Amino acid sequence: MKPKVLTSVLFCFFWVFSYAQDIHWSQFNNNQIYQNPSQAGYFDGDYRFIGNYRDQWRSVTVPFSTFSTSFDARYKKWGIGVLAFHDQAGDGKFRTIEIQGNISRSIKLVKDSSQILCFGLNFGMNHRQINWDLLYFDNQYNGYIFDPSAPTNENFQTARKTNANFGVGSLYEWNSKTRTKLQVGIGAFNLNQPDQGFYTESIKRDIRFNGFAKAELQINPIWDIIPSIQYSQQGIYNELIFGSSARVHLTHKTQVYQALYFGLWNRSKDAFYPSIGYEYNDFFVGLSYDINYSKLVPASNMRGGIEVALRYVVKKFKPKRVIHRVCPDYI
Repeated sequence: MKPKVLTSVLFCFFWVFSYAQDIHWSQFNNNQIYQNPSQAGYFDGDYRFIGNYRDQWRSVTVPFSTFSTSFDARYKKWGIGVLAFHDQAGDGKFRTIEIQGNISRSIKLVKDSSQILCFGLNFGMNHRQINWDLLYFDNQYNGYIFDPSAPTNENFQTARKTNANFGVGSLYEWNSKTRTKLQVGIGAFNLNQPDQGFYTESIKRDIRFNGFAKAELQINPIWDIIPSIQYSQQGIYNELIFGSSARVHLTHKTQVYQALYFGLWNRSKDAFYPSIGYEYNDFFVGLSYDINYSKLVPASNMRGGIEVALRYVVKKFKPKRVIHRVCPDYI
């Protein structure tokens, strides 16, 4: 077999039968609720809508496609959010659909709100399914040829699983009177370790631990830099992403705000990727592209995945309350 074909087969086989893993995003700063439930409702505004799309490994096998959408809002010190995502991977159309509910609470550590601590809870329903008829197995090789019509002799328990899962998270933020601030967060997901095995034996969904730090540093009235780092660990797998974006404020008018973002990031032992973004008032769009440098390069040709992020924040108009003094008629 050609190396590219062999790598594709092994990659698909590993993806399906390895211990179940959660999805991941390159633009982790633009999918805040998935990153940590304590960020639900924690933003400047009243309502927030976020959409994310990722397409990867198109040059290796059937593209892995992931779509996520979320909505969150805040009321005083409380935040609520709903997130849903759909992921499809590999030749067997291994599909994951999850719907999450999130709630958070923020606490002022000092009176001037320069230090804030947030706590969040996450509860979700996760559904996974696969089409076994689209996969090939070694039992279909008779020693001379590969016969796709031959029986697989596999005894699957089911082709789908639905489970509940929950997680927790916390966030600390320090901010100054300028555009400089720091955020540090930690979270743990799949705390109940639901069974997601398609065979008769139990295959647990490992607990995923996530930690991140993000800073926004004002360089001058026009330029900011936004360095960030995120580490995730789930079972025997781990992921470290670090890098930085630069933000250029294009306008500072009262009615119109524009900013341009561009950055460079690295996913350890896997890929590096450039990113760009544009912000116009309460709307943001971001784009990134993974350039693979792992051992999969012979099959991927250094091509990883493209990712798009959209965000829109709604701010309700709050008119100032004006108290008028009414003069009596007899004056």
